Amino acid sequence: MPRILALDTATDACSVALQDGERTLHRFELAAQSHTRRLLPLVDELLAEAGWTLSTLDALAYGRGPGSFTGLRIGLGTVQGLAFAQDIPVIGVSTLEAMAVGYWAQWPEHSSYPVLTALDARMQEVYWCLFSPSEGRPVPCVEERVAAPAQVAEWPEVCRLESPWAGVGAGWHYPELRALSPTWQRDDVYPEARWMLPSAVAAWERGEAVAAEQAQPVYLRDTISWKKRERIRRR
Repeated sequence: MPRILALDTATDACSVALQDGERTLHRFELAAQSHTRRLLPLVDELLAEAGWTLSTLDALAYGRGPGSFTGLRIGLGTVQGLAFAQDIPVIGVSTLEAMAVGYWAQWPEHSSYPVLTALDARMQEVYWCLFSPSEGRPVPCVEERVAAPAQVAEWPEVCRLESPWAGVGAGWHYPELRALSPTWQRDDVYPEARWMLPSAVAAWERGEAVAAEQAQPVYLRDTISWKKRERIRRR
């Protein structure tokens, strides 16, 4: 089993996790506006608890997005800095996929049913994806997208959903999504680093780790839209 340290700052939460064989250690904090202050101390704390150093890692994993534009840049910048220092390869993991993994891990009795994960993208839109389980892993039924909640509700794969299924993530506060009436709904599931570890290990085994300079975030929203949002916020 590879030694992998994962971290995520794609939402208001800040999380770090590592896996060594059957052992998983993790930290999770709701740390809006303080990711830069809390992330490296959490990394140091977890490595110390495990008795590891950066040089003993096989790879670093990070939440590649979608999520907060600023949060993704903080997470990727931190991972690249740590990876460059020790020449460690990196693995990007979907935040939406990690939420599906986390939901099924916390409610294993629901792990045989589809999950529609959604994060609030602001500007009356959500980042979303629909996953079905296959051999314990989430398989996307659609491409990850950013869309208005009403558009998600009208998406063909979503319209064909039959109970039971789950709606997961902070994006489910929109009435248009709630009107879909999933069998189960949880707004409080985050893309935690510990839920990224299974996907990171699988990617490592497939040979998908890359050099730090090749790591990229997944924004889903283009630069023009982000600039528009920043103008609205300044007003």
